[in-house]
Amino acid sequence: MHLVTRVRNRPALDRCGLKEGQDYTAINTEFLFEPIARLVRWISGPNKGWAVVTALTIPSYLLFELIARKRFKKRLREFDLVHRITPVSPAVPSPMATWCRRAGVPFVLGPLNGGLPWPKEFPNLRKQEGEWLSGFRSLFRALPGYRSTRNAAAAIIAGGKSAFREIPGIWKDKVVYIPENAFDPSRFPVPTHRRSAQDYQGRPLRAIYLGRLVPYKGCDMLLEAAADLLRQGRMTMTVVGSGPESKRIRNLIARLDIGHAVECTGELPHRQVAEYLRRADILTFPSVHEFGGAVVLEAMAMGVVPVISDYGGPAELASPHCAFLVPLQERDAYIQAFRDVLHTIASDPARLLPLAENGRQRADKLFTWPQKAEQILAVYRWVLGQETTRPDWGIPFKDD
Repeated sequence: MHLVTRVRNRPALDRCGLKEGQDYTAINTEFLFEPIARLVRWISGPNKGWAVVTALTIPSYLLFELIARKRFKKRLREFDLVHRITPVSPAVPSPMATWCRRAGVPFVLGPLNGGLPWPKEFPNLRKQEGEWLSGFRSLFRALPGYRSTRNAAAAIIAGGKSAFREIPGIWKDKVVYIPENAFDPSRFPVPTHRRSAQDYQGRPLRAIYLGRLVPYKGCDMLLEAAADLLRQGRMTMTVVGSGPESKRIRNLIARLDIGHAVECTGELPHRQVAEYLRRADILTFPSVHEFGGAVVLEAMAMGVVPVISDYGGPAELASPHCAFLVPLQERDAYIQAFRDVLHTIASDPARLLPLAENGRQRADKLFTWPQKAEQILAVYRWVLGQETTRPDWGIPFKDD
């Protein structure tokens, strides 16, 4: 395997022991990418306007592939296949797909993600997130290279159900659905102690929120939903994350008079997150517009039961057999529905036990990185003719 990547990834690859020129090639397009990214941050604010970022950085991705072609034109036939993993946006065309087809080298595209509509129940979220351009998202199908990329690809990996659904039917026979998220079992190991009903007695329910503090992830709605339990001493909550909503969240905690039961850690290194998860009973993650949701897998792996919206990526990764899926509704009704679920759990925490075990098994069966590697290898074998049946891991559009 030879990795072709942006030069900004060189330090991380070197730390892993990879050798430039032998294991990977670093291509410098930062002189074009970074000024555009700074412009978008200036227009939309930090961590906002992802659709604008994608649209304006398309030229840098095309430049990346042009440079890659020049460096590998004479060597392209040395490889059995070419896999373009990033960018995950379906709006970015790939000239490499056509170049590979001409050379007789199978081209694999994806995982592609996106296409998740902004929920109609929260009409102001798109504006708050600086995603005005997403209203014109469907126009990406008219971009030069959109059709040729998909026509030339031997396989297209869809990283989410929304991405799967928006791929036109003429290419569906080459699409494989593989959720893009996974977790590292060494960082989020199965707890050595399996809880019993007695473990919940004599203490409050322990909830944890993991994520950026931005409007669509709904930490404010979570606090309102949990406020009664927190004030009554029947629940504690740890908020792990930072973002533009940090000050507003702290003010809300003070206004709701729940500061004695809520710990705000700010942003933590990824390796420390497991320590907080290990002490939690439930992951309370009410995000209403989430493509992925890796925190859901990390929680499931450690026996922490997710309480999540029944929409987008989190609902794909979990299932009613291992999580509480809260129907997406308008704000007040959604908060009340979340509140009802939390009160139901607090009244009988032992109901978490079978869900926790089911979640551990589901995460281990489908969503570890080694499992993800096997899923991708199955796609490779299929496009190379080593397998005649298109891979199907039994994940899409049903609960396992």
